[in-house]
Amino acid sequence: MDLVSGYKGVVGLVFGNETSASSEDSYVERLLERISNGVLAEDRRSAMTELQAVVAESKGAQLAFGAMGFPVIMVVLKKERDDVEMVRGALETLVSALTPLDHVKGPKKEVQPALMNTDLLSREAESISLLLSLLSEEDFYIRYYTLQVLTVLLTNSLNRLQEAILTIPRGITRLMDMLMDREVIRNEALLLLTYLTREAEEIQKIVVFEGAFEKIFSIIKEEGGSDGGVVVQDCLELLNNLLRNNESNQILLRETMGFDPLISILKLRGSAYSFTQQKTINLLSALETINLLIVRGSEADPGKDAHKLTNKTVLVQKKALDNLLMLAVESQWAPVAVRCAALRCISDIIAAHPKNRDVLASKVLGEEPQVEAALNSILRIILRTSSMQEFLAADRIFNSFCEKNPDGQTMLTSTLIPQPQSMSHAPLEEDVNMSFGSMLIRGLTLGESDGDLEVCCRAASVLSHVLMDNLQCKERVLRIELEAPRPSLGSAEPLMHRMVRYLALASSMKTKDGTGKAGYIQLIILKLLVTWLADCPNAVHCFLDSRPHLTYLLELVSNPSATVCTRGLAAVLLGECVIYNKSSDTGRDAFSIVDSISQKVGLTSYFLKFDEMQKSFLFSSAKPTQALKPLTRSTAASMAEIEDIDDSDLSDKENEDHPLLSSMFDEHFVDIIKSLESSIRENIVDVYSRPKSEVAVVPAELEQRNGESDKDYVKRLKAFVEKQCSEIQKLLGRNATLAEELAKIGGDGASQSEQRASGALDRVQVDTLRKDLHEASQRLEILKEEKAQIESDSSMYRNLAAKMESDLKSLSDAYNSLEQTNFHLEKEVKALKSGGSSVSSPDVEAIKAEAREEAQKESEAELNDLLVCLGQEQSKVEKLSARLLELGEDVEKLLEGIGDDMGLPEDDEEEED
Repeated sequence: MDLVSGYKGVVGLVFGNETSASSEDSYVERLLERISNGVLAEDRRSAMTELQAVVAESKGAQLAFGAMGFPVIMVVLKKERDDVEMVRGALETLVSALTPLDHVKGPKKEVQPALMNTDLLSREAESISLLLSLLSEEDFYIRYYTLQVLTVLLTNSLNRLQEAILTIPRGITRLMDMLMDREVIRNEALLLLTYLTREAEEIQKIVVFEGAFEKIFSIIKEEGGSDGGVVVQDCLELLNNLLRNNESNQILLRETMGFDPLISILKLRGSAYSFTQQKTINLLSALETINLLIVRGSEADPGKDAHKLTNKTVLVQKKALDNLLMLAVESQWAPVAVRCAALRCISDIIAAHPKNRDVLASKVLGEEPQVEAALNSILRIILRTSSMQEFLAADRIFNSFCEKNPDGQTMLTSTLIPQPQSMSHAPLEEDVNMSFGSMLIRGLTLGESDGDLEVCCRAASVLSHVLMDNLQCKERVLRIELEAPRPSLGSAEPLMHRMVRYLALASSMKTKDGTGKAGYIQLIILKLLVTWLADCPNAVHCFLDSRPHLTYLLELVSNPSATVCTRGLAAVLLGECVIYNKSSDTGRDAFSIVDSISQKVGLTSYFLKFDEMQKSFLFSSAKPTQALKPLTRSTAASMAEIEDIDDSDLSDKENEDHPLLSSMFDEHFVDIIKSLESSIRENIVDVYSRPKSEVAVVPAELEQRNGESDKDYVKRLKAFVEKQCSEIQKLLGRNATLAEELAKIGGDGASQSEQRASGALDRVQVDTLRKDLHEASQRLEILKEEKAQIESDSSMYRNLAAKMESDLKSLSDAYNSLEQTNFHLEKEVKALKSGGSSVSSPDVEAIKAEAREEAQKESEAELNDLLVCLGQEQSKVEKLSARLLELGEDVEKLLEGIGDDMGLPEDDEEEED
């Protein structure tokens, strides 16, 4: 073994060459010389005793021993087995040389000789093999000190010693045999195995194959179960090492011994009111074992999930749930740490397991006649406990119970019946006989009078689980109305409006007391509202029924004193008012909401709230399963005493979120927020990129109205086209602004892929707008052509009407001439008759008939010519009318009024001739 040369090199490098010349070096060297070359056995034993004493007291002696003593001690252990005292002294010296001297103060960065000695000894597999062989010796102290040496080596050099022991034949078997030895050696071997089995799957399998489960539970039973001492703790730690992330060992335990010995540890024996610190640690260790059996790892594996479900089924069949409920709910004297751990186990044992959920829902606690449903008792813990961690652990149960369990959610929702105002202010002790829903609503309204919303926010958290992903329950709770605290404050109000009012009240509380307590109250109420409005248009409508709700939400988003997550969730709530908004009322529709966001917050600032929230502690720490820290001797004492975070600790962290809330913002809720964020961005871009009222181009918009002149009609068409062009220009400007803001957001926090996606979206929108503009321009050209054609047809009709009027005037003149001729003739006849002439008068009647016939022939000829012309013109008019009808024009309206100003001559003009 070349230990000396290697160690001298390290010593010279770290401590310098002066150390080797010290008096301690000389003294250690002389003692080693006496041990190695001494003649008298008694003198060699005396030298070994002195060496052990000096090494146990001095770092310099430890250093010198590491440089020179290992070869000498190894020779003694190998060749002098018959000298029991010499072997004992050698082993004691090794223990002293490997144990750090805590009582000797020195610089913090000073290298510890004991650790260097451990490193040197663990490098030699032959040394480890030699130590393991000593376990077969009959002498009690030799086996005891050997186990101590191996334990120290494992403590300081775990991986190297694990590898060395695996290569030694029957090495682990020898250690397992020590569990059947005398109590002191058994305890040392137990402690050694707890170190050896940490994160070593191969060693774990060998230890289990050697019958570890039977031996562990046998020792626990002998020591008195949970009432036992530290040995029970070591046994459970070893058991947890064997089961942690080791599916084969879990199956072996389930199929061979079963879970009965484990469950029996959870049973409270003797005085149920006495919980010592050691008993608390033992119960926590047993609960950790339950947790290892039912909680899957971070990697999703269908096979492992099925295995965990089987473990949950078997545990509930073995009445584990009864014992957990006893520890968590019924045992009021159990420490907070035990109650919290038991509540977490209940949550995990029903998660994703419908049958276990039903079993929990049917459980009743207490004795007749004071019996109560288990879920009611857990809700009472949530509303009453003074421990934040106990509240969070109990809240997890409702999260697991309601997740993907619509029947369970409906069952709980069916009990939500508001109590009379007088009952709402009854003492807490009177809620024993209340239903689940009545107790929950009472919790939602409790504390408003004195301004303490702690109970209200806890009840809101439970309600958020009941409503999660269940539209039917959301609609039902939406109809719940609460009485006003005092009649003077008005009539009943919806439960949602009461929650928004509490949200605003929490803001004022934060301003007054300056603590972080109101911060997480706001977060929990916001979580409820976000859950409630998700995929529920009626909830959005109810929320927007009160105009101040939107105003307050806009102020909360831009409030610099609010926490990052508070602003982020308020932004999500605003986004839900856009994407699930089915209202068409002005001021409450999606466009109005987006317009308000743009004006009062700004889209850049608004979208930035999402990025800030995603980077916050609550969202970055949300993981599928957060493995609990293993319970060891070093961590047990601190984990047994849970201390809640004091509100005063948060007073200096106004913009920091309550760290314990990370357990409430689980992976499922965070995924919902991420999907909502994506939908909100897309919908706001869509709403912001289109006009408020979409212009529907229908034929009626292009038709001429009754009584509308051609000039007014053309003006209206121009105004219509100009309005469309203006709308498109505004749309282009708005899109450019939006693209610029989105680009800024992408530059601040988004990845390159998100920037490319945003750029692609902008390009698509710009191309669409260009296409719309091109189509509008084409439509304008068509309208201009139609306008020119209409003006041409109108001019032609005017000319035609003038010609027809001229022809009618000529015909009228001819007719008037005939009438005048006839009038003169009749006048002459009358004159002749009155003259009394004897001359025979001509045949007046014949003359009149002849004149009429002649005039009639002339008028018929002219009338025939006129009718021919009129027929030709009528044919043209019919063709033009058909063409105008094809173009969508009203011919009657177009020709209306033509010719009115040119009528027949008046009667006095006719009579003038």
